[in-house]
Amino acid sequence: MFTMKWVTGAALLACTSVLVGCQGGGDKGPGTAAGTPTPTGAVTSAPTPTAAASATSAATTDPLLSGKREVTITRVQGSGEALEMSGRLEEGGDTGGRTLFVPTPIGGDRYVIRAFGVKDGHPANDDPSCWQVNGLDIEPELTIGSVVCDQDDPIQRFIIIPKGNGTYAIGSETRFLQHLPGNGLVLKELGNAKLNTTFRFTDKGPADRQPIN
Repeated sequence: MFTMKWVTGAALLACTSVLVGCQGGGDKGPGTAAGTPTPTGAVTSAPTPTAAASATSAATTDPLLSGKREVTITRVQGSGEALEMSGRLEEGGDTGGRTLFVPTPIGGDRYVIRAFGVKDGHPANDDPSCWQVNGLDIEPELTIGSVVCDQDDPIQRFIIIPKGNGTYAIGSETRFLQHLPGNGLVLKELGNAKLNTTFRFTDKGPADRQPIN
């Protein structure tokens, strides 16, 4: 009789332990310790999308940010002349530089921007160069130059943020590409200033160049 009571008591104790464990961790996901309390004030609703998430989403839905289309880029607030890469990124330089660009996502909200010449059968125009922050510049205003592409180089990674109506802001880290009278296009910290330069991308066909081997 004593043995039967001891077994029954042990069974009840085990059952009680199971119930306590179930009550403490029934809503936990796999790999989460049961009974771990939810932090006071924790947000349980879906988080607000960040700028990075929005840009990543844009890369997957916007064909002009897919890396599969060539575009010309013009400053919305400017004269409508296309950007040109010829040593330095300029607006309407008309120096025979590269005017066709392929924004190519490389993960997160980052892009490399490849530059090509016109499709005229010259093989050099089909070999890409890439935008790069000019490391020889002195803060607070940095220019953009053209170099051999290397997406692992942090100063070749740019941010492109859709601003609505087919326009985009272009930046690098915490700077944005802005037009300054007398100094052209520079990367500049906004601080408390308003973003006053955006760009329009115009589709110019598939990015199907065959670069020089």
